[in-house]
Amino acid sequence: MCNIAAISVHTSPLARPGTRDSGGMNVYIRELSHEMARRAHTMDVFTRRADPDTPQVTVIDERTRVIQVDAGPVDASKAAVRRYLPEFREGVLAFQRRDGRRYDLVHSHYWLSGAVGQELKAEWDVPHVIMFHTLGEAKNRHHLSEREPAYRINGERAIAGGVDRVICASEGEREMLVHLYGVPAHRIVVVPCGVDTLRFRPLRRERARRLLGLDICEPVVLFVGRIEPLKGIDVLLRAAAQLEARFRLLIVGGDGKDSQRRGELQALSHELGIAAKVNFVDAVPHEDLPLYYNAADVCVVPSYYESFGLVALEAMACGVPVVASRVGGLKETVQDGRTGYLVPWRGPEPFAERLVLLLSNEPLRRSLGREGRAAAERFRWSEVAARVEDVYHELVSQYRGVAVGAHVA
Repeated sequence: MCNIAAISVHTSPLARPGTRDSGGMNVYIRELSHEMARRAHTMDVFTRRADPDTPQVTVIDERTRVIQVDAGPVDASKAAVRRYLPEFREGVLAFQRRDGRRYDLVHSHYWLSGAVGQELKAEWDVPHVIMFHTLGEAKNRHHLSEREPAYRINGERAIAGGVDRVICASEGEREMLVHLYGVPAHRIVVVPCGVDTLRFRPLRRERARRLLGLDICEPVVLFVGRIEPLKGIDVLLRAAAQLEARFRLLIVGGDGKDSQRRGELQALSHELGIAAKVNFVDAVPHEDLPLYYNAADVCVVPSYYESFGLVALEAMACGVPVVASRVGGLKETVQDGRTGYLVPWRGPEPFAERLVLLLSNEPLRRSLGREGRAAAERFRWSEVAARVEDVYHELVSQYRGVAVGAHVA
C-alpha cells in the first residue's frame, strides 16, 4: 500500500462540479481516491480553504481525507491563488508534521498544485506525479479571445520538466506535452478519465422528464458544464436558433457567482428569439446528473477545447448521442458516426445540421446511444485506477528500492 498526498490547490473535490472552478478535475480526484481506497492505499487531498465554515479535515472513508489549508483570503480568485502558494506549502508541511503520516508519493492536479508538489517532492524525497487536466498553451491555441498568461505556461513547462511522471488523458495532450513543452515521451503516461457506469446508465426517458418537470413529448437538447467562454455555449445558442422544429435547450451549470456571464447568454438567447426555449439550471449534484442526461435526446459539447471531455463520456454511458467539437480529447472520446458526431469547426451551422439530423431520426439516436453505452464500458474508474496505480508502484519502488508491498504505514 502507498500513502498518497494529492494536491488540489485551487478547488476542493468536495465542491459541486459545474460551478466556477469545479469540473471534471473534481470528479477525477474523488473517483480516483475512492478506487485507491479499495486497493488499500490511503490518500490525503490537500486543498486551499475557500469556505470559513468547513472543517480542516473531512473524512471521506477510512483511507481518504480532504484537508483544508489556510492560505490567503477564503474568497481569493483563482488568478490570485498563486500568490499564496508558499503559504499553502507551509500549511501542508505543518499538517504533515503534526499528523505524523509519511507520504510515499505526491500526485498534483493542475499547474498551481504542481508548483507546490515539486517543493514537497524535494522536502519529502518522494516521487511526484502530475495531471495538468488542461494546458495553458492548448487554451491559447484554441480560444483566441481569452489568453492564458505567460507565467502560467512557463510554470507548466518548468513543472513538466521536473516531475517524475505526467499523466494525461489523451494522445493529443501527450503530443502537445512532447512538442510544445519538451517533455520526454518516456515520462508521459496516457490514462483516460473514467465514468461510473453503474450511476451513469440508461433510464426511461419519460420517467426522467417527469422527475425534472419537463414536457414528455418535447425534444430536449442538453449542455452540462461551467458557464465560461471556453465551453462555447454561445455557439450552441446560435445553433439552436437555426432549428425550426420544437425543442427545449437545457443549460446545466454555474451558480450565483456566474450571474454576469449567464446574463450575457440569456441576453443572447433573447436576441436570437429563443429565450422561451432555453432553461438555465444551476449546477446540480453529480449524482443527479444521470436524470438530466437521460431526459435528453442529444447532449452537445461545443467547447473550444477539452483535454478529455468527461461530459461526453457521461452522456454516452447513459445511452445519449453526443455532438461535440472536434478538439482535444473529444476526438478520442466520441467516435464520429458511431457514438455521436464530431464537428470539425466551431461555427453554429454544422452543430445545427447535426442537431436537425438527430432530432428528426429516433432510430439513429437509439443506435448511436447503444454504441455510446458500449464504448463507455471501456472507461470504468476501476480500469483507470489500475493504470494509475501501476505508475505509483513503479515510481515508489524506484525511490525506495524495495517492493511497494513491503511498506506498511
